[in-house]
Amino acid sequence: MFEVTPSGNETVLYSFAGAPDGAYPGAGGGLVFDANGNLYGTTTAGGDNNNGTVFEVTPSGKETVLYSFCPDYPYCTDGYDPNGGLVFDKKGNLYGTTPYGGVGPGTVFKVTPSGKETVLHSFAGGRDGDFPYAGPVFDKKGNLYGTTGSGGANGKGIVFKVTPSGKETVLYSFCSRSGCTDGNGPPAGLVFDKKGNLYGTTEYGGDSSCGAPYGCGVVFEVTPSGKETVLYRFTGDSDGWNPLAGLVFDKKGSLYGTTYNGGTTNHGTVFKLTP
Repeated sequence: MFEVTPSGNETVLYSFAGAPDGAYPGAGGGLVFDANGNLYGTTTAGGDNNNGTVFEVTPSGKETVLYSFCPDYPYCTDGYDPNGGLVFDKKGNLYGTTPYGGVGPGTVFKVTPSGKETVLHSFAGGRDGDFPYAGPVFDKKGNLYGTTGSGGANGKGIVFKVTPSGKETVLYSFCSRSGCTDGNGPPAGLVFDKKGNLYGTTEYGGDSSCGAPYGCGVVFEVTPSGKETVLYRFTGDSDGWNPLAGLVFDKKGSLYGTTYNGGTTNHGTVFKLTP
């Protein structure tokens, strides 16, 4: 874990040592701050059982493993290998996802400040969705929203909602349209606009002429009621293709993101999408 100052100086705050410490911080999410400036994140391995951790690092670089996943291996009912980022509720509890474990392929979990973990939802696979790699986001009522890279009615991923009590609803199943023109395989998390609509990306789908038969990915919007609209279909040309990361808004409502491939030299792009 590192810090970079505005002048470009880098400081390593903490180096992971492997089990029983954490190892291999998840690629699917960054860090979150608490009110005291402490940082929180996940590792995909390490911990007491080498199946991943939730960790805290202070501003001075002291690390604490808050929770080590899968204490009852191979029965990882609490989940394992968390890849995504975390979010706080108002009480200081942390929420995230694991792509594996639970009763099926993946969980939505809660970890208290004292390190107690609770599984809010275990994905069952199939229509329920499976393999949630990205972290969730909260709405104003305390509901959590996220994506799974596969599963759903068509096996190509979903947008889901989980209530504070753990009830899950599939808001949208991708590849509901011929040729997956609505998208296929959302790899990243979601962002809200001011009206409560959700925005994200899919790695594949969209324009079937791009990367046939898979498509090169889309930027999508999903309303709270589950209606999906494709805002942009990547063509695989200078606009890029395979948007693996999530999105951010500016103050005018434009969306920004990256593509893993494409662009003028085929090494990826940073893109802007107007409202």
